[in-house]
Amino acid sequence: MIDIRQGDAKALPEPYFKTDLGVLYHGDCMEILPLLGPVGCVVTDPPYGMNNNTDSDRFSGGHISSIRKRGFSSSRFKGKIVGDEKPFDPKPLLAIGVKTIIFGYNHFADKLPTGTLFVWIKKYDDAFETFLSDAEMAWMNKGNGVYCKRDTSITGEANNRLHPNQKPLPIIMWLVGKTTGSVLDPFLGSGTTAVACERLGRKWIGIEIDEKYCEIAAKRIRAEAAQRKLF
Repeated sequence: MIDIRQGDAKALPEPYFKTDLGVLYHGDCMEILPLLGPVGCVVTDPPYGMNNNTDSDRFSGGHISSIRKRGFSSSRFKGKIVGDEKPFDPKPLLAIGVKTIIFGYNHFADKLPTGTLFVWIKKYDDAFETFLSDAEMAWMNKGNGVYCKRDTSITGEANNRLHPNQKPLPIIMWLVGKTTGSVLDPFLGSGTTAVACERLGRKWIGIEIDEKYCEIAAKRIRAEAAQRKLF
């Protein structure tokens, strides 16, 4: 199990990028997590263990005309997500012992105890059951309610997304708002959790194994941090 209560700051890798509020590390989170000190909470969207092929051209609904109409995927992403080829085990994250919010609940629900569910509804009603999922679920290890938020911005932003599984910023801000203290995202991807924290004035730590996405995240976070300083 991972214990970050003590940490070992001297053994941490050099930050890939940092701001006044947070730091991004490039590497395997399972190696970096034990080196961290205490954090306030975890908010993350990990690989789901579905070995997902991100090339949506293989679906009739994934052709460019449908992408422009629906906006739920983009054929410019081709290939696999690092770590998605094996089942996801949430136990290391739960062992941290803080409030934890994890996207992808339905893919590993059998490995999670009762908790709160947050449902991101990503379509309008008339588009339900047309192409891919109508909603996505995040689980939290506190409470037992079910709460929903509709955000269809993914439709307009599909061709501008920087990661095939990128979540809308308003949804991540909604979830971060359910927590307190510093925010840890061990699977930072394109950096949305860090951007949300910068906008909300929250301390954050991000870890990303793929250097390509570290660079994308750093660029997004840098822009948000600069914008925050203007105000």
